Amino acid sequence: MTSATAAQPTRSTSDRFRDYLDRLSWVDVVLGLLRIGIILAVIIGAYNTLSSGKYTLDQWISLTMSGLAQGSIYALVALGYTLVYGILLMINFAHGEVFMAGAFTAYFVANYTAKIGLLASNPILAIAIWMVVAAAVSLTVAVLLERIAYRPLRGAPRLVPLITAIGASFFLQYTFKGLYGSNFYSYPEVPALKGTVTFAGANIPIVQIVVIVLALLLMAALFWLVERTKRGKAMRAVSENKEVAKLMGINIDAVIVFTFAIGGALAGAAGVINGLYRPQGVNFYMGFFPGVKAFTAAVLGGIGSVPGALIGGLLLGVFESIGPNLVLDGLGIPAANQLKDAIAFTMLVLVLIFRPQGILGEKLAEKKA
Repeated sequence: MTSATAAQPTRSTSDRFRDYLDRLSWVDVVLGLLRIGIILAVIIGAYNTLSSGKYTLDQWISLTMSGLAQGSIYALVALGYTLVYGILLMINFAHGEVFMAGAFTAYFVANYTAKIGLLASNPILAIAIWMVVAAAVSLTVAVLLERIAYRPLRGAPRLVPLITAIGASFFLQYTFKGLYGSNFYSYPEVPALKGTVTFAGANIPIVQIVVIVLALLLMAALFWLVERTKRGKAMRAVSENKEVAKLMGINIDAVIVFTFAIGGALAGAAGVINGLYRPQGVNFYMGFFPGVKAFTAAVLGGIGSVPGALIGGLLLGVFESIGPNLVLDGLGIPAANQLKDAIAFTMLVLVLIFRPQGILGEKLAEKKA
């Protein structure tokens, strides 16, 4: 007796290829051509730059360390996006302003510690005070955002909290403009962080090493909190299924507030670390670009994943630092370094085209997406 499978005629390769072409839409064709074009541009640009020998090994090392330092700041801010998305499945677009609130407020404390001589005599204590103040301010702002702007809309369609977050972003910007003015300020320089360390022939600024170490310590503390503590287990339970977590006796509101508080505190600490690394440019608008880049880092690593935010932030920082010299310069684009801010937006588009779920993300079920 012949089976149903054996009774089916064997389809040729040409037939299968014809079926594939029939299913192919013009969007698939455009995206495929775009992918090929981007890959070719990266390969050609990198080959031209490396074969020219324009940059030495120590210059590449310096660029990499600079990217890691900047990327570690992006990663700290990206953790706020990731934590909130993991719990509420919403993007808190006001998180950049939470970063700004702590960094801007801590500037005045930093200026005072420099004025009274504490920064010169005991820089570790001074910087610790800055970080505590910045973390406290950002934490407060984040918790107030959750309580006033987001909690009343928790059951609303997902577009409503998104629009609210954008409105909250503008509100915070102009609130702090009214409080602190529209001038640009600079963090005081820390004498103890001046100087360089030689590594493989490259002179690495001490401040870059300090920035990377501080950021990694904070991220390690967060990872321990989420993975090893009772509160972290509650956060993971709420992220997985709110209704089941509630039946198990977990206070959902308390977990959500705690999540916003942790994300806000990390953003405030990141603001001070950013002030150590790039003292200039402190003003009411300073959270916009870091916020967009941190969101890109969160998407790149897989939004909702804590390790993903770390990897995404570091990769974005390195791409932003090396990309203009490695790719754009090799393609003959003039003033390539002035286009480094465009790297973040390009990375966001590329991630959405090639891997929308990010490096460590997973494809969500339709009911959860």
